[in-house]
Amino acid sequence: MDVVINGERKKIKGGTLLELLAELELDPRAVVVEHNRKIVRRVGLGDATVHEGDSIELVHFVGGG
Repeated sequence: MDVVINGERKKIKGGTLLELLAELELDPRAVVVEHNRKIVRRVGLGDATVHEGDSIELVHFVGGG
């Protein structure tokens, strides 16, 4: 299925946002997810289904000093 992730169209397997993060090899504890302009709390990632054409923004936390 085609979705837009951080402004780029990508093909993904589909499923939930939690499954998408696993597909992208991202740790859900280190990412903020915006799905169709709504922030999804970590506890809701497994309940939010990704659909064709959805827009997803992923913001990664980076540590450092």
